[in-house]
Amino acid sequence: MSKQNIYDDEIFFQGYKKIREQEVNANTLFEIPSLLSVLPELKGKSILDLGCGFGDHCKKFVDKGAKKVVGIDISKKMLEIASKENSSSKISYLNMPIESIETLNEEFDIVISSLAFHYVEDYGKLIKDIFSLLNEDGYLIFSQEHPLNTCHSAGNRWTKNQNGEKIYANLSNYGIEGERECVWFVDHVKKYHRTFSSIITTLIEGGFTIEKILEPLPDEAIIQRYPENYDLFHKPDFLIIKTKKKTL
Repeated sequence: MSKQNIYDDEIFFQGYKKIREQEVNANTLFEIPSLLSVLPELKGKSILDLGCGFGDHCKKFVDKGAKKVVGIDISKKMLEIASKENSSSKISYLNMPIESIETLNEEFDIVISSLAFHYVEDYGKLIKDIFSLLNEDGYLIFSQEHPLNTCHSAGNRWTKNQNGEKIYANLSNYGIEGERECVWFVDHVKKYHRTFSSIITTLIEGGFTIEKILEPLPDEAIIQRYPENYDLFHKPDFLIIKTKKKTL
C-alpha cells in the first residue's frame, strides 16, 4: 500500500507553510510548548524525530545538547527546507515514511514525534518498531490530534448560538475506529481515528510505561489575548503522551 504524502502536494504544502509561518497559531500556542515541556534531559542523547517536517525541533534538540539527531519525513519539500534552515553536523535528514523505520539500523535514547501518528494506519506496528529502536530506558514522546478531533467524519464540528458563538462541540462516531477523510487545503486528506483507550492500551501492551499525558488548554493570559481559543475548553485539539520503555 502506498503511503500518503500530502505534504508534497504543492497547494497543500503552500497552505500549510503559510500557517506555520504565522507567529501565532495553535501549534506555537499549545502543541509545541506542551511537547517540549515533557522532554527529559537531552544532553548527550541520540534522538529520532518521526515526521520532522521543517526540522525546527531537530535544531532545538541539538541546541539542548543532543549528540545526534535523525529526522525522517516522507515529504521531500519539507526536508529541502529543513536542510537549508535547520542544518547541523549533528543532524541527519532522511526521506522515508514513518512506516519504514524498521529499516533503520541503529538505536536511539529518545523517539519524538509531533503531529504525525494520526497519519499512520498501523499504529500497533509503529509502536513495536519504536520499541525495537529504543535503548534500554529510552523514551517515546509524541503529540497527535486529539481523538475528539480525529473521530470527526461529517457534518458541522460545532453547534453555535444566534451570534455565531460556539456553545458546544458535536461528537459522532467516536467509537468507530479507522480511516477518516477531511478537507484541509485540498480534498481527501487521510487520517486515522483511534479511541483514547486504544492509544493508551497499545502503548502499554507494546512495552511502555505511561509517564505523562497532556491535553493542552489555554490559560487566562492566552484567553485575554486570543479569546477565540476558549473553544478548546469544549474540545482540546491535541494529545501529548510521554512514555518510557520498560526495563526487561
